[in-house]
Amino acid sequence: MPLVILYFFIDRKKAFHLGFYGFNVHVWFHYSDTAGVYNGLWTYPYQINTIIPVSFSLDASLIPVSFMLLYQWTINRHKNYYLYATALCLFFAFIFKPLLTGIGFFQLHEWATYGYLFVFYLGVIVLSKWITNLFLYFEKQN
Repeated sequence: MPLVILYFFIDRKKAFHLGFYGFNVHVWFHYSDTAGVYNGLWTYPYQINTIIPVSFSLDASLIPVSFMLLYQWTINRHKNYYLYATALCLFFAFIFKPLLTGIGFFQLHEWATYGYLFVFYLGVIVLSKWITNLFLYFEKQN
């Protein structure tokens, strides 16, 4: 469903720029989420398949599309990306993940907290933005 929404709302003039950013979010979120699962910090009790022990639907569509649309909005309206992305991180870490926990789709283990997830989300969005900015810089140098 998020990819259908993206299809209708993405700024087609910036599709490669936004797509590169979204791919960064997807990759870094997937790596980090996989590390959290393998290190026993959290689990997803219900999975699409048993081969991939992480929530593939979250890091493949919902998370990247949410941040892509936010990034597009901040670019088009000249808003502070880091401020609004931090707000979205707060939403995912302290509202969305507890909701998933409440319905049994997500479990925290050991010392991991929702605050830890918030820092994890911040790291992903900052790294994704920096890498995107680096490639935009390379593009302008050519």
